[in-house]
Amino acid sequence: MRKRLEVIATTPEDAMIAEQAGADRIELIAAQQEGGLTPSLGIIEYITETVHIPVNVMVRPHSRHFRYDHAELNSMIRDIRHISRTGAAAIVTGVLTEDGQIDTNALERLLEAADGKPFTFHRAFDELDNLERGLDILSHYPQITHILTSGGQPSVLQAVDQMIVLNRLAIQYPIQLIAGAGLTLQSLADFVTHTSIKEVHLGSAVRIHSDINLALDPARVAQAQQLLQASI
Repeated sequence: MRKRLEVIATTPEDAMIAEQAGADRIELIAAQQEGGLTPSLGIIEYITETVHIPVNVMVRPHSRHFRYDHAELNSMIRDIRHISRTGAAAIVTGVLTEDGQIDTNALERLLEAADGKPFTFHRAFDELDNLERGLDILSHYPQITHILTSGGQPSVLQAVDQMIVLNRLAIQYPIQLIAGAGLTLQSLADFVTHTSIKEVHLGSAVRIHSDINLALDPARVAQAQQLLQASI
């Protein structure tokens, strides 16, 4: 299986740079400084009509936590219905209960709203007290094809052993892990070689001067892809 590089885009400029520099997939978000929120429908439509690589779209109404009240959940359902009618490849979201478990009732409503569109369960996953159990729960939903995770740590580089365990378990399911948070160009090849992770997610590491507030750097995106494919 070919390794895949997913990069964060927040603007049409980012999306075009990502495609031209060789990224395999885009995660489209707003408010990167807040960890990513739902982008506008206009941006989603424009980017999915402009680039030819898959565009996964974040659905997250606020950055305070991953628990959503009735009104917030209904707004997410409406967003997903709209996004599913665009050229978006997948929805990126995650929902937790008050006690920090996967909110399966809310999740099932979001999945239904997508009318079959694939999902990535995002880093809400990292707040679970049992990641292996969480992986098993999510594996029961065929629409959920990916989990974006840092192995329960602020940086995935602090969770190498956990990522090895999770990846071995994920191989048994029809679900793919995406390693994200904390990866740098300097650490990328060793991390992928050691963990056997096939998909990685980069944000500031592929931006100009590694600055989250600046645009994507095409040279860094291209270098990340080269390092990824060259890793054992």
